[in-house]
Amino acid sequence: MHPGNVKPPAATFGTPRSAQLRLELLPAFEAAARTLSFTLAAQELSLTQSAISRQIQLLEASLNTPLFERRHRALALTEAGRVMQRAVEDSLERLRDAAARVRGASGPRQVAITCTPGFASLWLIPRLARFTAVHPGVDVRISATLEVVDLARSNIDVAVRFVPSSSGQGPALFEEEVQPLCAPALANDPARPLNKPADLAQHTLLAMDMPQGSALTVDWEPWFEVMGLQGVQMASTMRFTQYADAVAAAVAGQGLVIGRLPLLAELIRAGKLVAPFGGRAATRRGYYVAVSPHAAGNADANDFVAWLRTEAEQARELVRGEVNSPDSAPATSARTSARKPRG
Repeated sequence: MHPGNVKPPAATFGTPRSAQLRLELLPAFEAAARTLSFTLAAQELSLTQSAISRQIQLLEASLNTPLFERRHRALALTEAGRVMQRAVEDSLERLRDAAARVRGASGPRQVAITCTPGFASLWLIPRLARFTAVHPGVDVRISATLEVVDLARSNIDVAVRFVPSSSGQGPALFEEEVQPLCAPALANDPARPLNKPADLAQHTLLAMDMPQGSALTVDWEPWFEVMGLQGVQMASTMRFTQYADAVAAAVAGQGLVIGRLPLLAELIRAGKLVAPFGGRAATRRGYYVAVSPHAAGNADANDFVAWLRTEAEQARELVRGEVNSPDSAPATSARTSARKPRG
C-alpha cells in the first residue's frame, strides 16, 4: 500500500478526555510560575497552599512532565514549565486585548474630529449643541490644529480640511468667500465714514501674522483684486496668530477684518459684524470632509458628517440671504489658488 494511503493510528484522531489540558488548572500554574511560590499563589487566588500544590500536580500529570523544580524553600521552572508559562502569558494577553475591544464596543460613544482653529471656534463650536441635543450619548472630541492629521494612523474619525477647491476631495461643505467686516459702531462712525473702499485708509487693518516675506495683506488680496484696489494703505495694523482673535478684535470695534464666509455668517446675522461695502471675492478654497478608514462603519461618525453637511447647507443659504446686502455685487473668483491663508 502506498505510504500516502496508510491511515494513522486511531489515537491521533483525538486525545482521550483524561489526557486533555484542563484549563481550570491554568490560573494556579500562572500565579505559581509568576511568583515562584505556591504560598503566594494561594494567597492571590484565595486558596490553600495544598490546593495550589494539588492543582499543579494534576497539570503536570496531564502533561506527563514536571513543570517546577521543588527546591528547599524555593521553586524554579523547568524547561517545560518555561514553555508553558510563555504560552499561558501569551494567551492571557490575547484574552485581555479581546476583552478591551469588547468593552470598547459597548463603551462610551465618541466622535473625534480635527479641523482648523478658525473653523472650530467660529463655525463648529457655536453649532455643536444642536448635534449633541439630538445625539446625547455621543461625546465629541475636537482637535483644532493647522497640521494635516494622518487619519489612517490616528484615532481621529473625521477631518474638515481647508484646501484648494481643485484638490479633488469630493463635494465641499462650502466654498469660501471674503468681504471686509467690522462692528456696526465703526461702520457708523461719522468721524471716519466707510462709504467707499478708499475710506479704509482711515482705519485699522486686522490681519493674520504671516510668515516672513509674505505680504501683510495676503488675506485681503482676493478682495482687493476683485475691487480693483492696489497699494491700499491703512492708518494702522494689528496682527494676530489666530484668525479668531482678529475676528474678536473686529467685534470689539478695533478695526476691519477680512470676513471669511460662511464662517462668520452667524456673527453677521446676530448684528455683531456688518459689511460696509458691497462685493465679495471667492478664494477658490473650501472646507472638505474626510472620514478615516476605521470610522467608516461608525454610525455616530456618519451621523456627525451628515449633520455637518446639513449645517453647511443652512450656512450657505444664510450667506446667500441675510449676509448679502441688496446692492452687493456677486462673488467674483480671484486668482488665489497658490496662496494658503490660515483657517
